[in-house]
Amino acid sequence: QVQLLDSGGGSVQHGGSLRLSCVASGYTYSSNCMSWFRQAPGKEREGVAAISAGDGSVYYVESVKGRFTISRDIAKSTMYLQMNDLKPEDTGTYTCAARWQTDCAYFRWSDESRYAYWGQGTQVTVSS
Repeated sequence: QVQLLDSGGGSVQHGGSLRLSCVASGYTYSSNCMSWFRQAPGKEREGVAAISAGDGSVYYVESVKGRFTISRDIAKSTMYLQMNDLKPEDTGTYTCAARWQTDCAYFRWSDESRYAYWGQGTQVTVSS
């Protein structure tokens, strides 16, 4: 059974940094797309970043480009999201998601309905 365990959230001030982690277990597929989504209070969940396991291609929502970096350690079955220069508008619950046997380039990676597996979420709070 596939499980995703995300962690690393916390409270920081404007301009601070955090690194989120998502550990995957119970899968064997080498081809997959893993992503980070976030949801702020009263807002819809949005895709933040995605990474293809096959070739490491990465994708970002415009608002985080240049500040966030998504990466993965295949040997550790772990995906990361390094978040720098955090802003109050980055506040929300961050959740990792996975879709197996496909590359991120072959579907709209920011569409949450395309993912079958989700972590439990980790809270990120950025104060001004």
